[in-house]
Amino acid sequence: MSDKWIERADQVVMQTYGRQPLVLVKGAGCRVWDDTGREYLDFVAGIAVCNLGHAHPEVAAAAAAQLPQLVHTSNLYYTTPMVELAEELVRHSFADQVFFANSGAEVNEGAIKLCRKYARERHGPGRHHIISMLNSFHGRTLGALSATGQEKFWQGFEPLLPGFIFVPFNDLDALDKATEIGACAVLLEPIQGEGGVCLPEPGFLTGVRQLCDKKGLLLVMDEVQTGLGRTGRLFAHEHYGVKPDVMTLAKALANGLPMGALLATAEVAQAFVPGAHASTFGGGPVIAAAAQTAFGLLSNPEFLAEVRAKGDYLEEKARELQQRFPVIKEVRGLGLIWGLELTQEGAPVVTACRERGLLINCTQGNILRFLPPLIVSKEEMDQGLAILGAALEAVFS
Repeated sequence: MSDKWIERADQVVMQTYGRQPLVLVKGAGCRVWDDTGREYLDFVAGIAVCNLGHAHPEVAAAAAAQLPQLVHTSNLYYTTPMVELAEELVRHSFADQVFFANSGAEVNEGAIKLCRKYARERHGPGRHHIISMLNSFHGRTLGALSATGQEKFWQGFEPLLPGFIFVPFNDLDALDKATEIGACAVLLEPIQGEGGVCLPEPGFLTGVRQLCDKKGLLLVMDEVQTGLGRTGRLFAHEHYGVKPDVMTLAKALANGLPMGALLATAEVAQAFVPGAHASTFGGGPVIAAAAQTAFGLLSNPEFLAEVRAKGDYLEEKARELQQRFPVIKEVRGLGLIWGLELTQEGAPVVTACRERGLLINCTQGNILRFLPPLIVSKEEMDQGLAILGAALEAVFS
């Protein structure tokens, strides 16, 4: 049956994805099922979206309760779920105000616009460059793509938007030099997810914050993938003792429903006035109701402590695998975002895992990335790593 669905899809859906040959029809917790009834343990979680697992009953109930009340009004009017969600985001973060959109790319676009407008009002037209990191990923829309520091994503879409400067991640000297070229902001992911789960070196993010303060630059944290509990803290930057001026969230915010949020201090947010930026569907009542419930669960301190403990356990078991398989060059991560860098291509391992009932993905060609739902149990982690071990044995023995 799957082959027929895949054939139908290939006729009418643009070929923009290298999809796995699966037709998924059901999800619950950390597991999904295909159209043949086969079960899979899901360590992709919609690419760090379903942090509370698939079909979370409380999130589903919140959306269902809102559906017969009010679905859409546009942002010409106020709605209560949007206000309540914004209040919670502000209460749990450095920020004072929030702008809602539908995705990570959209809120990163909003962050770029906000920084440029703020800088123009504060410094005049000369400072508009945004410094981004090599190996970064900020989205597929043209502005977010122009801020993404990986050439492979640019191909065929040139010329990109001007006004972006790229420096190596973890290189404060290069960043310092780049600030001399009319910069207004530094945009970075506290942990580069798509870039291969690359962590900041000790002192790097602190140094970035200090440099921004010294040079009068805004610091923008893209927490689209790392935020909302993924690292065992509500936001990844909390691990490093720094606060941004602007932050972007999306992915897990509504646990699978499309929502993004752009957060900023009051000083920066005032640059957005009526007409400066907009989103027709941003913060709609149904999505906001679901997100409010999801955020309440994800921000629970006891829940976050459990994620940290699970991350420690997953790291321990992954390092045991590294001892067994020399093909694993490095294990790195935090909380429940982990990358296993291989000395060889990782795609065959992804296939071997899928054939054995485990879904993972591979980034940068040789880095196996693990993003299980944050509700994953010890038993499910054991099962997943046992499958991974069998897959590594099959591919590299």
